[in-house]
Amino acid sequence: MIRRTAATAITLLALLAGSVPASAAPPKLPDADTRAWWAITANLASDAREGRDTGSAAYAAAANWTAERFRRAGLKPAGENGGYLQSVPMRQVEVDPASARVEQVLPDGTRHRFGFLQEVDVVASESLPGELSAGLAFRGYCSADVMTGELGGKLVVCFGNRRRGAPLAGERVANAVKAGAVGVITVDDTGFTLEPPRWPSAYARTVTLKSPTTPNRQNATPTPTPTPVLLRLSAPAFAALIAGAGPDAAAILRDGAAMKPLPSFDIPGRIELGFRVEARDIASPNVLAMLPGTDPALSNEVVVVSAHLDGYGFGTPVAGDRLYNGAFDDAAYVATLIRLAERRAGKGFRRSVLFAAFTGEEKGLLGARWFTAHPTVAKEALAADINLDQLRPLFPLRILTMHAMDLSTLTETVKGVAQPMGIALRPDLEPERNLVHRADHWPFLEIGVPATGFLFGFNPGTEAEAKYRQWYIDRYHRPQDDLGQPFDPLAARDFNLFLYRLTAAVANQPERPRMLAPAR
Repeated sequence: MIRRTAATAITLLALLAGSVPASAAPPKLPDADTRAWWAITANLASDAREGRDTGSAAYAAAANWTAERFRRAGLKPAGENGGYLQSVPMRQVEVDPASARVEQVLPDGTRHRFGFLQEVDVVASESLPGELSAGLAFRGYCSADVMTGELGGKLVVCFGNRRRGAPLAGERVANAVKAGAVGVITVDDTGFTLEPPRWPSAYARTVTLKSPTTPNRQNATPTPTPTPVLLRLSAPAFAALIAGAGPDAAAILRDGAAMKPLPSFDIPGRIELGFRVEARDIASPNVLAMLPGTDPALSNEVVVVSAHLDGYGFGTPVAGDRLYNGAFDDAAYVATLIRLAERRAGKGFRRSVLFAAFTGEEKGLLGARWFTAHPTVAKEALAADINLDQLRPLFPLRILTMHAMDLSTLTETVKGVAQPMGIALRPDLEPERNLVHRADHWPFLEIGVPATGFLFGFNPGTEAEAKYRQWYIDRYHRPQDDLGQPFDPLAARDFNLFLYRLTAAVANQPERPRMLAPAR
């Protein structure tokens, strides 16, 4: 746990009061609106905000500051108890990295220790054993038909496939548990270049909703239950793990990336694990503010515009920096919401618009899941959600990828805004990344509310694609997603303008958006 000094506390109070730490703005911001947007981004993503980790004092301060900006912009409270905040109860479980131990003990007594959070990490769980010694077996893709042999009490090592055609994560774990294994070690798929595996991990921390939302809702854990030990292993560490087993690690990794058949074999020796787990209850608020509608016939319908306020906070250092500022993921788009509110200055659209800065997105869409299960407005009033996340203004805005294009009538409204701006609209061309399920629009779709989000799109082989790929390698969920990174100010301006126009179009159109197919 980070100890906060008196100086830090004073800085947080200053931020609450509205002062912005000095920070160099990028050159040639094109207009007053973009300059104002960047100033808000600079405040939320400053070092003094400490990365706005879910449940932290720094997040609470950022939430209060955001609520105050909404209030000053003329928005009405839409949270709990007549305020702007909605508390979200959570349970946090964290593995102490200083005490974590993952060692392979070979038959001759030789020990090899893997670097925790550098080569191996673990899913934190309250049922994670403090000590465990287990045998090892590699079973390729870990499909049910290869879960043979003496697997009881062992850790099964699986190639971490992320493509259809071989078992995905949940199926691998289910197959291993059914075969009697105590856990799964997932080996990185280095061939999945759409999102290549990266190390180090920021931390081994799991946050879940403290009480259930709806039956079978993902991330709802009313009571801790025993779970298998789940570890992730880097490709180089995998080579060390199976060095004495015979098969060639490079060939396995190459064949796995090509989805070719993989061998099954036992791995010599045993794995010894040691973890100290710290668990506690936390709470972290959503920020909810309403711009009331003006049309008596439509004002009881609510369009949600959302972004997530939380980031990663402090974590494992990368290039000497341990503060994960989260500038474009997602401070910049909370700033866009604030600018939209300020531009309206209390002047409503025909429908009401709910401005939502959600908590816990990085921990599993927790704030959005809590809100959709416990909405502060009537659930039947929710007409649509336009979510801002996964947006990187790195190159000119000529293409937008739209999530859930085939699920609702929002697509026609989006086209009506994008086309006059010279923006081509396209569906997600990389569905293997599963991005539609990884942002806060998804819980709205799950309950039948039309919802969408966007990515800056690109054509294959272009400079835009190169910038997009490199950002994911260097900055995604990294300390380098900070205020010093390069971006395209004109692209940022153009997307903000697109969002302003889209909100107006959805909130003012005569017909309410409707679902065309269920979320899947």
